[in-house]
Amino acid sequence: MNAPAALQPITEDDIAQFLLNRPDFFERHAELLAAVQLTSPLTGRAVSLLERQVEILRERLRQWERRAADMVRHGQDNQALLDRLHRWTCTLLAEPDAGALPARIVEGLQQTFAVPQVALRLWGVAPAWAEAPWTAPVDDEVRAFAQSLPQPYVGANPGVQAVQWLDDPAAAASVALLPLRPAAQAAACGLLVLASPDPQRFAADAGTDIVQRLAELAGAAVQRLVEPAAAH
Repeated sequence: MNAPAALQPITEDDIAQFLLNRPDFFERHAELLAAVQLTSPLTGRAVSLLERQVEILRERLRQWERRAADMVRHGQDNQALLDRLHRWTCTLLAEPDAGALPARIVEGLQQTFAVPQVALRLWGVAPAWAEAPWTAPVDDEVRAFAQSLPQPYVGANPGVQAVQWLDDPAAAASVALLPLRPAAQAAACGLLVLASPDPQRFAADAGTDIVQRLAELAGAAVQRLVEPAAAH
């Protein structure tokens, strides 16, 4: 006769699977709910299986409440941001003097969005605006940099000369560099520089959705200032 096969030891997984396959087990052995003692990670004292289950449910409820609060807060933050974007856009649309638009763009970003430092330069503008302060000479390297950006750059100061346009370049711990285009596929006609002493204000992992919209709106606004050839 063959020797009987050795019995495999019962594992924790076996016990767990046994209980999962028999949801009525604790109905038939209700006394175990109170008899089994566990150490609560919350209080450090011994509690019954039923008490531990209640603790777990309470902790999950607290987590859900925190998530719900976060969702509400983010929703409120997003709404506030949309409101600011709307006000800024209305200001640009309502400006009757095209020559005042660059100043409105800068002031709006500083006041409506609380950006500490903002600078703006345009090139390829119509002759009527050739002497405006925002048409100060821009070197070819900066123009090429703006043209190379498919979307705004956010992060630490990359060392581009445009940061020197700021009143206090040394205080620019994080920057957003927004290429301005009068139309989606047009060549860049300007560069908008936003800066903050807070390294996290324009952190590289913060995303560019909002600054992309700012760039598009500002680019559309300055279309009134550029020569027709530069707008296409």
